Amino acid sequence: MSFIELKNITKTFNGVAVLKNLNVEIEEGNVLGILGRSGCGKSVLINMLRGTKEYKPDSGQMIFNIAICNKCSHVEPPSKVGETCKCGGELKAKTVDFWHSDRKDFAEIRKRIAIMLQRNFALYERETVIENVLRAMEEGEYEDNLYKALDLLDMVQMSHRITHVARDLSGGEKQRVVLARQMAKEPMLFLADEPTGTLDPQTAEYLHQTLINGVKNKGITMVITSHWPEVMNKLADQVIWLDNGEIIEKGPSTEVVKHFLETVPLPKKVDEVEYGGPVIDVKDAKKHYYSIERGVIKAVDGVDLNINKNEIFGIVGLSGSGKTTLSRMLIGLTEPSSGEIKVKLGDEWIDMTKPGPLGRGRVIPYIGLLHQEYSLYPYRSVLENLTDSISLELPAEFAKMKAIHTLNAVGFDNEYSNTILNKEPNELSGGERHRVAIAQVLIKEPNIIILDEPTGTMDPITRVQVTDSILKAREELEQSFIIISHDMDFVIDVCDRTALMRGGKILKIGDPKDIVKELTPEEEEKMLN
Repeated sequence: MSFIELKNITKTFNGVAVLKNLNVEIEEGNVLGILGRSGCGKSVLINMLRGTKEYKPDSGQMIFNIAICNKCSHVEPPSKVGETCKCGGELKAKTVDFWHSDRKDFAEIRKRIAIMLQRNFALYERETVIENVLRAMEEGEYEDNLYKALDLLDMVQMSHRITHVARDLSGGEKQRVVLARQMAKEPMLFLADEPTGTLDPQTAEYLHQTLINGVKNKGITMVITSHWPEVMNKLADQVIWLDNGEIIEKGPSTEVVKHFLETVPLPKKVDEVEYGGPVIDVKDAKKHYYSIERGVIKAVDGVDLNINKNEIFGIVGLSGSGKTTLSRMLIGLTEPSSGEIKVKLGDEWIDMTKPGPLGRGRVIPYIGLLHQEYSLYPYRSVLENLTDSISLELPAEFAKMKAIHTLNAVGFDNEYSNTILNKEPNELSGGERHRVAIAQVLIKEPNIIILDEPTGTMDPITRVQVTDSILKAREELEQSFIIISHDMDFVIDVCDRTALMRGGKILKIGDPKDIVKELTPEEEEKMLN
């Protein structure tokens, strides 16, 4: 008997079908992977399995075959039928139509489901790491719970951060604490929706291995979505490939992933590019900080750099190498300690070290920036996010035309662009929100665009579309791009030249393929997929 059976599941939002007549069986102890490009329905299905109220199916059944205690109603997976519950009662077999069951069965099943969402860390920000994990545990002896919490933090490689306050952790560290919290609930079903979508390759690999050790190898049933096909091969026993809300294929992970990858297009080849003259000129730029514990920190240490009009320039390096600090100095968000930074506007060179409307204030309106931790206005529509919300005041019909044109540039076709204009960001998938955020930068037609980790939540097809959109924007709008990325494969596809940073210095500037040869083994491990 299957643990979970989906029978003819259909779901619509605002009249648009996002899941269409799905039929899936999930065996106890297996890992089901859900593969597909952004917007295919992966996150909707995950939230439906979680029991999130807004995702109740319009039709069809979600059947849970469970073992339930005849005394306290505690729920376990079906293999526990006949065993004795903690309360002393007997665990008996029961079939529950999840979304049409009584409230008690629904609540008891829901309590036994854990979930990790992309970009949603769900932590008590002001409490320590160990306190966050202890909060997730059922009532019991404090000392027993403390040892369990320490074991879980060791499993997710966070033992060195147990006294740190959650808000001070990096994104990858927060995600590992979330995993420890979810495992503390001792779930019978573990759901993971793009859990490593925004993480660098090495941190993602840590988390994947933890999911294998802490979930898969312990026989916990898991459903995971990912835009990384290699994750499906590593973690999933069976994979379903969703496209436009329908199952295209289901079967062993290796077969489905192989067929999915055959549909991923190659980036367009770039013809010879004609650059204009330099638009950014940096000479001996430094940014030094003073720390009581560490003394002088040389975040950027004597950088010389020039970037040309129409050029797509990459800045790569490990975390802490200085690449983000340098990019913030280039656009006037961080004051240099010394050195020259100039940006060309028209025929004039503007000194970015000088504040005010006659200094960098003249240039800033012509620079677009997408932070790694981008955000959209949550209660404004996509159209409003692309116009009114960013003070782009245009006549209504022209605003719509420009928004659709920009959405086309980041991989949405005309028909789909029209369907999402009136949606709020929470109605979009993570990858779709990411592309809308890039469109929000592009729509103001800046001269210089800085993209900080632009491929974080993207499936392979969307990644290629964004690569093509950057190349297209350069061609049509004569824009210069600065790409900050840990994804060296993406940098090779899109960048003309790349700077390798290490310890606040630029080690080398050259063709991205040549820069790969300069990487240390540690850099290769963290920056090459």
